[in-house]
Amino acid sequence: MGDEIPHGTTIVAVGFPGGVVMAGDRRATAGHQIAQRDIEKVFRADEFSAIAIAGTAGIGIEMMRLFQVELEHYEKREGRTLSVEGKANRLATMVRQNLGMAMQGLAVVPLFAGYDEERDAGRIFSYDPAGGRYEERDFHSIGSGSVFARGALKKLFRRDLSAEDAALVCVQALYDAADDDSATGGPDLPRRIFPVVASVTSDGYRRLGEDEVGALARSVVEGRYDSPGGPTAPLR
Repeated sequence: MGDEIPHGTTIVAVGFPGGVVMAGDRRATAGHQIAQRDIEKVFRADEFSAIAIAGTAGIGIEMMRLFQVELEHYEKREGRTLSVEGKANRLATMVRQNLGMAMQGLAVVPLFAGYDEERDAGRIFSYDPAGGRYEERDFHSIGSGSVFARGALKKLFRRDLSAEDAALVCVQALYDAADDDSATGGPDLPRRIFPVVASVTSDGYRRLGEDEVGALARSVVEGRYDSPGGPTAPLR
C-alpha cells in the first residue's frame, strides 16, 4: 500500500552569511510512477523560518500545516516568536509522534531552517523518523536524491556565498540529484515547472518568484550542454 501513496523528494538547504536558502524539486512518486509533477515541498513556517518535507506527502503536508498553526498560536499567546531552538525542538516532537506510521512505511522526514537573530545567521536542522534532531553545518539535503545532491553541495559550497549564489548552488544540486535519482524531478522547461526556492534572512521569509527561479534553472540547463556533469570545483 505504501508504494501507492505519493512520496516527495528531494530537499536541499544552503547557508550563507546572514541567512539560509532552501529548495526542493517538484516531483512526487508512487512506486515507479510519477504521481505529481508540480508538488511543493518547501513552505513558510513563520516569518523567520522555513520547513521542507520528504517522505509520505500527505502526512508531511498535514504536519507542516499543524506546525505553522502552532507557531502562529504561540506568537499570539506569548506576544513574541518562539526561538529557533524552540521551533526545531517542537518539530522534533511532531516527527516523533508519527513514529507509529513511520514503522508502517509512512515516514516523514522534514528539514527546518530559521534565522537566528542572536547569531545573525541561518541555522539548518535535520531529523530522523524517530524524532532525532540534528543541527547541520553549512548545508544539508534529505530525500532519495540527497546523496547525489550532497555531493554537489560539498563541491560548490563557499562560506562567502551571496543569497543569489546560494540559490544557484541549490538548483545545481537538485539537477545533479535528478540526474542520478529517478524519484527527483529536474527543471521542466516546457511546462515551466521549476524548483521551489526560498530564503530566510533578517528581512524574513521570501519565496523566489517564478521568473527568478526560471532564470536560474535555464542557466543551469544551458550550462549542462557544454558540461553535462555541471561546474567543477578547483583542485587546489
